[in-house]
Amino acid sequence: MRESREQRRSDWNVAQGEASSYDEASRARSQLRAQRFGGSGVGGFDDGLDVVFFFVLMALLAVALRLVWLQVIKAPEYSEAARYNRMDELTIHARRGTIYDRNGNVLAISVDAKTVYCNPTEITDPSAVTTLLVQHLGGERGDYLPLLIEDETFVYLKRAADVNKAEALKTALEEAKLPGVYFLDDTKRDYPYGNVAGQVLGIVGVDGDGLSGLEYYYDDILRGEDGVMMMETGIGGTPIAGATSIVRDAKNGTDIVTSLDIDVQMVSEEKITEAVERFQAESGSVMVTDPKTGEILAACSTPLLPVSDFSQMEEGSESLKPVNASYEPGSIFKILTSAIGIENELVTPWTTYVVPAWVEVGDDWVGDDDGRDYTMTMSLTEMMRRSSNAGLATVAQESIGAQLFSEGVAAFGIGKETGIDYPGEGPGIVRTLEEYDGSTTGSMAFGQGLAIPAVQMVRAVGIVANGGIPNTPHFACFLNGERVEWPQGEQVISQETCDQVTQMMRVVVDEGTGYQADIEGYDVAGKTGTGEQADEDGGYRDDAFVSSFVGFAPASDPEVLVYVGLNNTPYLASGSAAPTFSSIMSEALNDMGIPPES
Repeated sequence: MRESREQRRSDWNVAQGEASSYDEASRARSQLRAQRFGGSGVGGFDDGLDVVFFFVLMALLAVALRLVWLQVIKAPEYSEAARYNRMDELTIHARRGTIYDRNGNVLAISVDAKTVYCNPTEITDPSAVTTLLVQHLGGERGDYLPLLIEDETFVYLKRAADVNKAEALKTALEEAKLPGVYFLDDTKRDYPYGNVAGQVLGIVGVDGDGLSGLEYYYDDILRGEDGVMMMETGIGGTPIAGATSIVRDAKNGTDIVTSLDIDVQMVSEEKITEAVERFQAESGSVMVTDPKTGEILAACSTPLLPVSDFSQMEEGSESLKPVNASYEPGSIFKILTSAIGIENELVTPWTTYVVPAWVEVGDDWVGDDDGRDYTMTMSLTEMMRRSSNAGLATVAQESIGAQLFSEGVAAFGIGKETGIDYPGEGPGIVRTLEEYDGSTTGSMAFGQGLAIPAVQMVRAVGIVANGGIPNTPHFACFLNGERVEWPQGEQVISQETCDQVTQMMRVVVDEGTGYQADIEGYDVAGKTGTGEQADEDGGYRDDAFVSSFVGFAPASDPEVLVYVGLNNTPYLASGSAAPTFSSIMSEALNDMGIPPES
């Protein structure tokens, strides 16, 4: 029994020790948990789970705010950006204004066309598509095949294609089940009279911009305002059928009625082309005007500009040489020299001079083209009839003088832009009085020592034809149905001076160097000009002239003025420019309804 009690006591003590060890371990574990994040008790946070909940709530709130920002506040912006990324912007070209001649004939008009483009990512058979493109649109396979395999979603194949050809192509592609080629409505320039007046009208680029001529000069009026179409596309740039497009309508351009007469223009181009070939000239120029108004009835120069087929365009054909190129005018300038002398009462048509075969002009000696090798007494009229260089040099140096001559040249507008409504006009090269040297007055008296565009001579001779009053040479008569007012200048010379100069010009045609310019039944006044061509050494070339003729009719009441120039020809004006003038003037008088006087 004793052992038994001792034994039980021992067992109880052991149990108590074990219980004590268990409690200590439990307390240690609780204390460790209390020190963890969110715990409670000694060493822990008092807030515990509240802190955890707070941070979770903040995170959820941030996400919610971000969603509100993206889906509500920024949603329209991102939606528009996404829509824009799947939109292709295309230009809707405005229909350019129509250009008419003075009689209402259409010279240039915009007609319906189709622009053909493709999405190369949709092209399943580039070779087959190329075959159809060549068949219906023309060109070579090499023009299209590289475009069909580009790494793009929008590539132009043909701008402003013919509507019928484009429709035939569309049908062929559909029948062959060849996808990826699309069509847009467009316009293109059409010329009912073909290439006639091409240089005057000018070129329009594929984007609808005027690039030369009147198309360029009046581009802001003719072109109107282009519209815009936004085409919605799907994956890979494929247009979405029936998708909404945003369109800003195009505003069509303004029509222009020009002063051109298509019949006179056609004859001018035909005759100058023939003359260039016949007289072995480098190029030729024509300008026909109404001297009473400055309206230009015709203007051209060779080579002509083929506006209906640019593949045939020659170098320099886009230039209208009477406006854009400068030459020594030669003896047609004697008209102005005579007018300056008469207007200043220094000479009359009957004043005589003893004119030697050669006259000293600065360091040079000047003779006549007819080879005269003897001294001769001449009146001013005889000098004009023979076109005597020595004679007019004598008048200018002995009677007029440098100052009055310079002032007279300036009064006629020589060396100044005329203000013609055509791009690229320049003033030419004309010395001021301060720049004169010993040869200037004498050489300029017969049209050498200066270089000017022919339009300046047309305007200056027009002053003589119009009673001394200058007009601005121009093409535009009506813009959008309203007449264009072109200013006249102040009187340059008197009516009496004009009459006397005109009479001398009659003699030139009736009896002198311009006899081949005469027209049966009409009273014609004119003057030949044979300007020498400068060479690279500072002198003049042998047998290379600018042969020209300028005149007007009827001489008593001028209604038509014609200038003809042949550049770099071995022929004198009397046998080349004069007969060319006659053929063009005849058509102009007839077309303007001016009957013969006898």
